[in-house]
Amino acid sequence: MSEDNKHDVAAAVTDIQLLLAEKRTSLALMRTGIAVLALPLSVLSLLIATSKYYEAIDVLSFLIPLAILLSFLVGLGLYLIIRSIRRMHRNDALIHRIKLKYEEIAEYVD
Repeated sequence: MSEDNKHDVAAAVTDIQLLLAEKRTSLALMRTGIAVLALPLSVLSLLIATSKYYEAIDVLSFLIPLAILLSFLVGLGLYLIIRSIRRMHRNDALIHRIKLKYEEIAEYVD
């Protein structure tokens, strides 16, 4: 293996390490999105469980802003999850390209 090829392979390994770090960040973003998405579901479950203690018409001024807030949180959670999935697919495609270019490291990267 020539000196230039060793340098290229080392740079490719560094690139893969960076892409894997970005993938871990995307996974953390997905975990955050799932947590944000779970909050409205918990609040709705609580409202349904306690619905026998109130009339919806009487607390409508409370329920409408809450519904808007929960809709925003659902949208934010879905956005974070979709964004993280797209980033992970992009990073996987880049890693695949590097593996095709440098067959020496392809067997070590899964």
